[in-house]
Amino acid sequence: MKAMVLSEIAPIETAPLQLTDLPDPQPSAGQVRLRISCCAICRTDLHVIEGDLPREKLPIIPGHQVVGVVDAMGEGCKRLKVGQRVGVAWLRHTCGECEFCDSGRENLCGGQRFTGYHADGGYAELAVVDENFAYEIPEGFSDTSAAPLLCAGIVGYRAFKRSNPRDGAALAIYGFGSSAHVICQIALRVKGEVIL
Repeated sequence: MKAMVLSEIAPIETAPLQLTDLPDPQPSAGQVRLRISCCAICRTDLHVIEGDLPREKLPIIPGHQVVGVVDAMGEGCKRLKVGQRVGVAWLRHTCGECEFCDSGRENLCGGQRFTGYHADGGYAELAVVDENFAYEIPEGFSDTSAAPLLCAGIVGYRAFKRSNPRDGAALAIYGFGSSAHVICQIALRVKGEVIL
């Protein structure tokens, strides 16, 4: 497969990603492999590439807003099917057992692992991910519309839900980038008034 590989941390303007031919990744037990159709770019990808986050794995294939079609499955996969369109987000693994995982706050799990940071991401033709962290993509979204929802969409929607929106109350949003863009659309549809 062809992939954009980061071998050394460097400023993005020095073009540190290199187009590389790599062996096709094979799914392990509990994993699915995607033939990638789209991978959006997030500011966090730049943090990985430029070293703003502590170095975890090099070389690495960045990219964590991945949309593709399942083309291979590891042993034990039951939820997804070959040919099904799915997405992969930043959060790709948690322990599933700690107090945070048990209370729906797996983003705080001490055993969390991230796509394009701890494991290869979506700037490639193929990627593997645990079946439990592959999200089914509804038919109503094109690949390019769905990809940003796998980061900004998840972050924005979670923040919106945690704000405990009440009927008739205005929603104020301060400095929240692309996640705010998603929240504004949801809030205007549901609440009717947004203060920026």
